[in-house]
Amino acid sequence: MRHTNRPERVVVLALDGVYPFELGMPSRILGAADGRYEVLTCTVDGRPVRTDADFGITVEHGPEVLATAGTVVIAAVSPSLLAPELPDDVAAALALIRPDARIVSICTGAFVLAAAGLLDGRRATTHWRLADHFRRLFPHVDLDPDMLFVHDGRILTSAGAASGVDVCLHLVREDHGSELANTVARRCVVPPFRDGGQAQYIEQPVPEQGAASTAATRAWALEHLDEPLALADLAAHARMSLRTFVRRFNEEVGLSPGRWLTLQRVARARHLLESSDLSVDQIAGRVGFATGTSLRQHLHAAIGVSPQTYRRTFQTAAR
Repeated sequence: MRHTNRPERVVVLALDGVYPFELGMPSRILGAADGRYEVLTCTVDGRPVRTDADFGITVEHGPEVLATAGTVVIAAVSPSLLAPELPDDVAAALALIRPDARIVSICTGAFVLAAAGLLDGRRATTHWRLADHFRRLFPHVDLDPDMLFVHDGRILTSAGAASGVDVCLHLVREDHGSELANTVARRCVVPPFRDGGQAQYIEQPVPEQGAASTAATRAWALEHLDEPLALADLAAHARMSLRTFVRRFNEEVGLSPGRWLTLQRVARARHLLESSDLSVDQIAGRVGFATGTSLRQHLHAAIGVSPQTYRRTFQTAAR
């Protein structure tokens, strides 16, 4: 929990060939967090850089501000500029980052971190279309192309384009709790948490005309999380066979129905731990876990802490 009276300084590094959309994400999302973050943009030499669009950008800062950042974001760059080794000026800029700073990559920014050796032995992700290329270049990285973002220690990597929004909201949620993250999401008119992973965006054969969706059943399940929802119940609501429902659900969400339900229950439990004084057993009942012990196990598996520790950390910050 990074909860101080001063805003945290976040420095976004714009490299040559940067994507403007991804470059602006940290400022847009973190800038909506009630002054909790100060977002600066720099280049490796303080000079303008060309973008992947038909215009260049001019920034106010050079690489020296990287040494002052609590969080550094590496914005995505054109895949044509990716290489297994860093240019000298980029390597020198990255060397200025404090050892205790968080480092975040958006999309192809993971290639930059990997080339710097910062991802060796770590889990990471990047855009699914570049996964095979990434593995060939960086075999020592544990790449998981199914994730929208991966948080491994002080380093966070995210997938293509809009997943930069997901990882920025995750930073707000981690630093200041779900209430502020949800507020930021509403202000930016984006979902506070997206279901599933990249699997739902990978090119798939076009569904047969008239093929049913599981969306209505997912919405129904969220309204009945306190009930013991079985796979057969979900398939029956969707009016599909079990086999068809599971296949369609995986195609649309990128997760199995059971895994998705568990994640939704954990997310609802986290919200109640932050916003209510209900006991762990009461919260477990409201979100569909059989016992408080089951809730403790699932919460620890998801975020590595007990309900009591989570409540002390995030409820205090929210209040």
